[in-house]
Amino acid sequence: MDDKEILHRITTLVDEEHTLRGKAQRGEVSSDDESSRLANLEVALDQCWDLLRRRRADRANGSDPDAEEARSATEVEGYLQ
Repeated sequence: MDDKEILHRITTLVDEEHTLRGKAQRGEVSSDDESSRLANLEVALDQCWDLLRRRRADRANGSDPDAEEARSATEVEGYLQ
């Protein structure tokens, strides 16, 4: 996945998040469904941002950004803030 594809994926996930929040506000989706899907969206977004940052760092350091792959949800969500 190249940077443009990652950014497109991020945009798609953010759009889905906004749509889901709107449906929840209108009562079109249960809070349990919303919470579950939002949690999944947040993890996917974290993975995308992590991959994009690592690709950019590789490029800046003269390494091959295409060698990077998305890290597991467990690994990405385990980072200390």
